[in-house]
Amino acid sequence: MDSSTTAQRRVFARIDERLEADILRLQAFVRQPSISAENHGIRECAALIREYFEALGCNPAEIVETGGHPVVYGEQWVGAPRTLLIYLMYDTQPVSGEAWSVPPLDGRIVQQQPFGRCLVARGAKNSKGPLRAFLNAVEAIQEVTGTLPVNLLLVAEGEEELGSPNLPRFVEHYSDRLAQADAALHPYALQEPDGRVLIWPGTKGLLYVEIEASGELWGRGPRAYDIHASQKAIVDNPAWRLIAALSTVVAADGNSVTVDGFYDNVRLPTEAEEAAVVALTETFSIEPFKQLWQVDTFLDEETTLSLLRRYFFAPTLNLDGIRGGYIGPGSKTVLPHKATAKLDARLVPDQGRDEILDKLRRHLDERGYGDLDVRLMGGGEWSQTPPDALIVQAAVAGLRDLGVQPEVWPRNVGFFPAYLFNRAPLNLPFCAAGLGHGGRAHSPDEYFVLDGNDRVVGLAECEKSYAAMLFQFAGGAQ
Repeated sequence: MDSSTTAQRRVFARIDERLEADILRLQAFVRQPSISAENHGIRECAALIREYFEALGCNPAEIVETGGHPVVYGEQWVGAPRTLLIYLMYDTQPVSGEAWSVPPLDGRIVQQQPFGRCLVARGAKNSKGPLRAFLNAVEAIQEVTGTLPVNLLLVAEGEEELGSPNLPRFVEHYSDRLAQADAALHPYALQEPDGRVLIWPGTKGLLYVEIEASGELWGRGPRAYDIHASQKAIVDNPAWRLIAALSTVVAADGNSVTVDGFYDNVRLPTEAEEAAVVALTETFSIEPFKQLWQVDTFLDEETTLSLLRRYFFAPTLNLDGIRGGYIGPGSKTVLPHKATAKLDARLVPDQGRDEILDKLRRHLDERGYGDLDVRLMGGGEWSQTPPDALIVQAAVAGLRDLGVQPEVWPRNVGFFPAYLFNRAPLNLPFCAAGLGHGGRAHSPDEYFVLDGNDRVVGLAECEKSYAAMLFQFAGGAQ
């Protein structure tokens, strides 16, 4: 048994000893509000994270202004051969208007079947629970070994739930420091309720837009306010115009995108990505996936393989919602003066966010809808790391140390700003990984499992997975 294996086992034992104290640390952290959309508690939370970084011995440990909510940045240099950039997020979604069984900022521990004790609070799963759990793991390593197996660059942003609008500015300004890393890791809790554990070596890109039709811009229909519906006999309706325009961007089934040139730059999956999907067919089950999302059928169920190919490799254009006119209780007959739709596109290599935005704008213009206002609301580019990259293999090996065989997905079908670290100017291999389970992110009664059961692990094993990945990355994941 080599010295690193012995040290890792001692760290695991220390994590078990610290469990109840670590739970208290999680509770204290989620009790500090950090709701980015409302600017509620953000600066206080940033100051708290700086204290956490200082307690780890980071130098510098600083709050970096961005023009929006701050980034908290820390460096921990221990003279190790390898350096790892850790991406963290400390902001959360609002809680107003939601019906919680416990106060969302109380950080209460609830017995929740079938998981045992769970921390129920806003941010418990996404992502304050994993953030504090990672710092707990780092503390445990330091307590046992007096040092760390890798140098750490810690980046905690406070605008992820807003689309990370100012993180590009931070990365650009700090690129010389961040480029000292060999890879980037997002420590997260990626265990499914059935026990499967995921690793994400990439993400789809995201374009999020609003499209608005208005009488003012169209020059037809009411200009300033909704009017009586009886006037439809002689007045145009901007809401119908919006619906007509939306009907041109997808096929009749709503699933194939008809925006001119939308699919032009879609890259075929690599051999490694295709192999990863084929491997997933051995463990992926369609029926539990339906139960998770409460749907009866998927678009393509000829085979599990064809469904997974669509899931990971197909770009999408989705209608998130439409508003305009009167949609309250009872009746109120009006002719709207404007109507707005929100759309998101999930993009794959080699599609670009701005490229698709330009094509959407051109598509509408060429069909006579030049008066529609198309507003970019957020998003970012896709990210992709080869599955044989050291950081991915270190995550695989670290999870195997804990008796887990993870599923390496080709990419996360959602979005977080991995591209800022994975693409120029940093070009760092990047993945998200970690044991632990939580749920109901962005929803009432968000939870993070503390005890676990025969399928999902609790907080101690989550922290051990983070420690194991650091040791494996330091040792080259042999």
